[in-house]
Amino acid sequence: MEKLVRDRIPEIIEREKGGEVAYRIADQADYSDFLSKKLTEEVNEFLESREPVELADILEVIHHLAREAGLKPEDIEELRREKAIRRGAFRKRIIMDF
Repeated sequence: MEKLVRDRIPEIIEREKGGEVAYRIADQADYSDFLSKKLTEEVNEFLESREPVELADILEVIHHLAREAGLKPEDIEELRREKAIRRGAFRKRIIMDF
């Protein structure tokens, strides 16, 4: 099963286990698809563990998705802030029945 890994993972695995690791460099279309899958993977890992490090992984993927959309991470933060001003955030913990 193929999955997107952090840049240094092949090097780390090679050092720890010895030998070479097989991998490929994704083309643009594959990269976008694998980023989306990685986001789902990282969100699921956070939901299972509730570990803060998983939130950092989610944010890393979001930063790369933003770059794919021609945005900087700061642009995403600004969009988040603007939406929170217009529509609110989730601080009040409001639950609605639809």
